Amino acid sequence: MKKDDSIIKWGEYMDGALLDKWPRTAADEPEEPAFLCTRSSTDLSDKLLVNMLQAYEIPSLCMERGNGNLGRVYLGISGYGVDIYVPKSLLNIAKQLCEEENNEEL
Repeated sequence: MKKDDSIIKWGEYMDGALLDKWPRTAADEPEEPAFLCTRSSTDLSDKLLVNMLQAYEIPSLCMERGNGNLGRVYLGISGYGVDIYVPKSLLNIAKQLCEEENNEEL
């Protein structure tokens, strides 16, 4: 899977617990991740979305944008935002959940 000419490397971005939850193909390889959205880290909307996806048993992979890993080390958050990926087979369900989240009335 490519986004912005960077390749997602399973061992580099996915820990063992997440890899265990990630769906597998018929060849027993991890299913391809699909880009869901970019969320801000400054207001914790990335964490809220990841927790909502977990509640619906949808595993998600978060990758800091730009130099976000450095910001996470110094500040505890990425100022560039976080790209969130889900398994390709669960992308439509995850998108529906995001749409419903945005349509909530307060």
